[in-house]
Amino acid sequence: MASLMLAAMPRERDPDEHRPSGLPVDPARPPRREPVAGTLDPAWFETAASRPHARPRSRPRWLVPTLCAIAVALALLLGFRRPLAERLWPQTRAQVLRAQAAQALAQGRLSAADGSGARELYEAALAMDPDRNEARDGLMQVAQAALARAQGAIAAGRFEEAHRDLALAQALSVPRAQADAVAAQLRAREAARAGIAQLLMRAARARAEHRLDGSDTAALPLYQRVLALQPERVEALEGREDALADLLQEARQALARGELAPAAAMIAAARGYDAGHGDLPGAEAALARALEQARQRAEGDRRRGRLDAAAQGYRALLAIDAGDAEAAQGLERVGVAWAQRAERLASDFRFADAGAALERARALAPQDSAVATAARHVVRAQQAKARLGSPLSARERRRRVQALLADAVAAEGRGDLLAPPGDSAFDKLRAARAIAPGDAAVRRASARLLPAARECFDRELRGNNLGRADACLDAWQALDGDSAGVAQARQRLAGRWLAYGDERLAAGELPRARAALAAARANDPAAPGLDAFEQRLRAASPADQP
Repeated sequence: MASLMLAAMPRERDPDEHRPSGLPVDPARPPRREPVAGTLDPAWFETAASRPHARPRSRPRWLVPTLCAIAVALALLLGFRRPLAERLWPQTRAQVLRAQAAQALAQGRLSAADGSGARELYEAALAMDPDRNEARDGLMQVAQAALARAQGAIAAGRFEEAHRDLALAQALSVPRAQADAVAAQLRAREAARAGIAQLLMRAARARAEHRLDGSDTAALPLYQRVLALQPERVEALEGREDALADLLQEARQALARGELAPAAAMIAAARGYDAGHGDLPGAEAALARALEQARQRAEGDRRRGRLDAAAQGYRALLAIDAGDAEAAQGLERVGVAWAQRAERLASDFRFADAGAALERARALAPQDSAVATAARHVVRAQQAKARLGSPLSARERRRRVQALLADAVAAEGRGDLLAPPGDSAFDKLRAARAIAPGDAAVRRASARLLPAARECFDRELRGNNLGRADACLDAWQALDGDSAGVAQARQRLAGRWLAYGDERLAAGELPRARAALAAARANDPAAPGLDAFEQRLRAASPADQP
């Protein structure tokens, strides 16, 4: 047994037992002794610091960063504990709002524009925590408090406050029966104080004097005041009906006189008093017809060159309806027409008239490219005039005018009405007009060439020579001004340009189609089919826009 115990006990091992062979043994190093049962050597328990070969234990590397992170987190938590709490537990903020709302309700602050009223606080709490019913119950308490306060204001005769509190109760969905009862009580008290019979007498007197609307003492406002107090008052309903019939009759008479703005105002007023009046549809239809006729007149004036009248017509339409897009576009087209006229005047060296036309164009269509083009043309014409030299004497002016007129007659005899440039009959006559626009001989020559210009236009148009027809028309307009014949010719030429552009578009010749579109627009910006053709052209070349 003892031998077995001794065998089980660990034996003392030689420290050099497993030393690789060939390594020297340190004679100064004491041999290592393993502890054995029953033998406790005090040297076995010596500290690691007393051992010559042991290293001091170092602090873990993660300890300092971890402690710093914990400190920062605690500082942030202390500094932002309220917002963080509100993010993590929003019901806490909602509870605070409900408590503030209850306090405001107890103090009688039912509603406030700055958000401190009971209504606003309860609504904020409900928005933050919609799953709880405390805020909804609080809003109903506010509604009942507003209704009770409205009743107290009625009893005290403070009708304005009563209306305000009643509106608050109705906005918060107080039971309709309760709100209607308080509203009826309010109307009755107001009617008793206002004197309904006296209001009806004043309204009837105003209607007899044809003072139907426009002031607080007119018939319709008085009838409306009675009906606000007693909606079922028969005398007020019948009086308002008759007064509206009279007002709409006056509107129709104003339309017959061409006074569109007053008529439109009267019809709008009638619609505000009673949109279901029997005479209103007929009056509105008459107004629509009158407005359309006014729009057609303005467009006709523009086409005939009566630009001032056209602008006045479009402005009248915009005064009635500032959102009338057609009238606004028509006014811009009038501005473009003024720009084109400025170019023609500048070509004749009539710079004062050209400047006035250009100013009108800028006032009506300041953003249109035609206005900028006209301005550049006027500048170039002024520069060309300056290159002519100093003013001529009367004798020299007569001599040069006679020479130019003789050249014009010679060119006309050769058939050179428009070409070659600079030597054509028209160019010679234009130069003579620039030197002496009021000369009798120049006027006679202009009158003589006018039929030739017309014939030139018709001939070239029949031959589908649209470019030459355009030049002939320019000559015609320079000789005849903005006459009705010139306007009609412009419309015809614009239509032909559109037809030509349609052919080029069908053939896939997009540049020519664009040139035709530009020519059509230059002749008549309102030509039928112009916008539709432009849209087709854009659709045909989405990646190749000019």
